[in-house]
Amino acid sequence: MKKIILSITCIIIFATTLQAQKLMTRTGKVSFFSSTPIENIEAFNNEVACALDTKTGALLYIVPIKSFKFEKSLMRDHFNENYMESDTYPKATFKGEISNLEKVNFTKNGSYQVTTKGTLTIHGVAKAVTIPGTITVKGNQVTTYSKFTVKTADYDIKIPAITADKIAREIEVTVNSILETK
Repeated sequence: MKKIILSITCIIIFATTLQAQKLMTRTGKVSFFSSTPIENIEAFNNEVACALDTKTGALLYIVPIKSFKFEKSLMRDHFNENYMESDTYPKATFKGEISNLEKVNFTKNGSYQVTTKGTLTIHGVAKAVTIPGTITVKGNQVTTYSKFTVKTADYDIKIPAITADKIAREIEVTVNSILETK
């Protein structure tokens, strides 16, 4: 009987340990900000899927383009139809890994500076990128945070001449997502 209880306990501990390797969310947050002397444009998306493997550092973000919310509905319409062509390119993704994973202790509360390397795909264009960020561990939650810029030209996002003064060529992107064991 003791062997059976010990075996069950070992299986539960092993299963919990394996489970703790994967952290996920489907309510991650990504926002962007475009600043020009004529107009600022800001949008938020709270429907971002993210998965992080704490053992390998593998990281995946999937951002549905049509889920960005704008102050004005006309901005949303132009963003989806004219710039991002979201019917053709419905999502942006980042697939990569934390390159300095050894600096993160997922069992100890704290903030850890990390660097991610991978492929950022926007508007159907995939580019190798290196993005700095912070991972904060607090209890069973892990928060990923990063702020970086994206050049519209790098992702073949065309800015019509008529709106050229209203849209920045470099867009500030902020990622802030709380991940939990699933």
